[in-house]
Amino acid sequence: MGLILDSSVLITAEREGQNARQILETISSKVGNTDVGISVVTLIELAHGAARADSPQRKAKRQQFIQELVLALPVHPVTAPIALRTGQIDGENQAKGIRLPLSDLLIGATALELGYSVATGNLRHFEMIPGLTLVRF
Repeated sequence: MGLILDSSVLITAEREGQNARQILETISSKVGNTDVGISVVTLIELAHGAARADSPQRKAKRQQFIQELVLALPVHPVTAPIALRTGQIDGENQAKGIRLPLSDLLIGATALELGYSVATGNLRHFEMIPGLTLVRF
């Protein structure tokens, strides 16, 4: 079993001044020794946040944070099976009137395909992905 980190966990950690090593220590203390990674979608979300930083210093800090994460954690791509699973979940959910952000669906489907859980502070969206196990951060 492993863990995919949602951007909400990483954004909170970055705002608290943690680096990648400290984040992994925090996660390990909460869930034990397990494989931890991020979806490429999370990387996109973090890059978006860095680009929107309100000062050059904050932008540089966020970019440094992203570089540390990329070196410390595996970044899982969106593969054809992940894309197909995302489409299936989205179609089934929308047939029930449930709409979720594509980014959260992709992150959740990545975790499902890997047999991992998702660590998130955004339970509201991820709870609507059938079969997904969540770890609240």
